[in-house]
Amino acid sequence: KKHSPEQPDVLIWHGIIYASYAGIKGGLSALSLAKTAKADLEKAIEIDDQALNGSAYTTLGTLYYKVPGWPLGFGDKATAEKLLKNALRLNPQGIDSNYFYALFLLDKKQYKQAESYLLFAKTATPRADRPLANKGRLMEIDKALAEVNKQTSHHGDANTVN
Repeated sequence: KKHSPEQPDVLIWHGIIYASYAGIKGGLSALSLAKTAKADLEKAIEIDDQALNGSAYTTLGTLYYKVPGWPLGFGDKATAEKLLKNALRLNPQGIDSNYFYALFLLDKKQYKQAESYLLFAKTATPRADRPLANKGRLMEIDKALAEVNKQTSHHGDANTVN
């Protein structure tokens, strides 16, 4: 079956790939990759915001909190939070929707809340079609939980942004 670039799942995967590559590349040279990912994800949401269980919101929200803000990039923490919460609304049981929202909370130093989303993500039903991705995500969850434990044991429960 031939895929059209107008299919939301194709656009989402394209956006995920560009966003991942931007994350690996880092620095200012990654901005054009992030912008390409953003355009694909926004187009997917426009066509069908529920495609792939709202995955476009998860990736787009993550881009919004990782990319620098104006004047360099489009980063914006409030938009990121709104998008990540939309992902959770569409896929409340999802491993990725919970994991990426937890990373956002970690970034805001809201460790206890992040921990609860990480623990929930850890118990999420594995994606039957993606065993390798599941294994990798569980390792990332454990790494994030170790960071939470490190932060809370050194600084008490820092639930507020300093």
